[in-house]
Amino acid sequence: MLKDILGTIGSRYLIAFLNLMLIFINAKVLGLEGMGLIGLIWASINIIVMVNGIFGGSTIVYFINKYAIRTIFPIAYMWVFIGTGIGCGIMSLLKLLPNGYQTDIYMLTVLYSLVIANSRFLLGKDNIKGFNLANMLQGGLLFFILLYFYYITERKDVSAYIDGLYLTNAIALLISLLILIPYLVKKNTNQNLSSPKKWPSILKEMFVYGLWGSADNIAETCTARLNYFFVQRFGGLGSVGLLDVGTKISESVWNISRSIAYIEYNRIAKTDNIAEQTKITLQLFKFTFLAITFVMLCILLIPEWIYIDYLFSEEFKGIRNVIAALSLGIIALGCNTILSHYFIGSGKIKYSTAGSCVGLLTLLIVGYLLIPQYGVIGSVISTSIAFTAMLLFSLTIFVRQTNSPLRNFLPNREDWKYIRKLLPRQPR
Repeated sequence: MLKDILGTIGSRYLIAFLNLMLIFINAKVLGLEGMGLIGLIWASINIIVMVNGIFGGSTIVYFINKYAIRTIFPIAYMWVFIGTGIGCGIMSLLKLLPNGYQTDIYMLTVLYSLVIANSRFLLGKDNIKGFNLANMLQGGLLFFILLYFYYITERKDVSAYIDGLYLTNAIALLISLLILIPYLVKKNTNQNLSSPKKWPSILKEMFVYGLWGSADNIAETCTARLNYFFVQRFGGLGSVGLLDVGTKISESVWNISRSIAYIEYNRIAKTDNIAEQTKITLQLFKFTFLAITFVMLCILLIPEWIYIDYLFSEEFKGIRNVIAALSLGIIALGCNTILSHYFIGSGKIKYSTAGSCVGLLTLLIVGYLLIPQYGVIGSVISTSIAFTAMLLFSLTIFVRQTNSPLRNFLPNREDWKYIRKLLPRQPR
């Protein structure tokens, strides 16, 4: 398990490094308002992708252990087009989609969601290398494509960024599908899978499971991204640009918790032993907390002048305050991700969903009070408070459900021994 975790974290941090470099390049090329526009586009895509999670994402990983891949593959693919249409329609009615970019957001969300679906099929089949490759292509290839557009073709505008997204996701979709094809054409020989059911029965089962998970993801994503639209209303695209850059620098830390959570979910979904599920969750929770806190502290040590004089420009003044105000929330949500995937993997999705709804409700209340008066800083403080509320809720439920005392969340010798057992032994 540790090898899978380290491999996944390694690929994620390669992506995070490239994306971090891309943030600096985009800031120089597109400026504060350009960053605000692409921030809104990405916020829209992220929210709609969560709608597609009803028959995708974690639903795929869960049901691939119950039914043949050829049974759930067409369901996941068809829903991407339907779900994206529903999501775009709702956001358009709420006037949240950036004007003139509605079609691009629909097409990009479809491509992005199909790649995610392929990667989850690969994860469900324990093809961690394929899973990591799909994520690396989707997350890291954009860096090289945009370098070509910006500095070779001299296209230094938002349209070049959007074209880069199209090309990146199209390549990732093609390659991930090529890796997945052998699983689709291979005849199933797994005796542990459930006997075949009719499509309506499977659709209903997946929908009920996925609806809870999607509600969870939508609420969590809205907690992280809805403030973009609030800030645009009160401060314009420039304020969104400052918020987006500070948020993305801070959120790079989440690659640790997300990578660990993918592996955790896959392990928990394959066992019904509550004691084993609890043990895995506690050990990974502690590992995640220590790792995220350490990385976040390193980021906080970077002084403001580094951002202004070298990485960005004078118009990004105040970026360090945004990062500092968001830091506690970043740690809180990273740890909550581990508890959330315990609930999802053990079939208790409603608790994860309830936690995300608590966070969203907290954001709406606190954001209503702080964002109009304090702008960007009020926005990130609201987000931190919302993420912390989610963690406190999840901790309370987890402790009650598993009868785990709070002291079990503190690192001990047993955790160290467990990690040492997982590490490869050096030859004498």
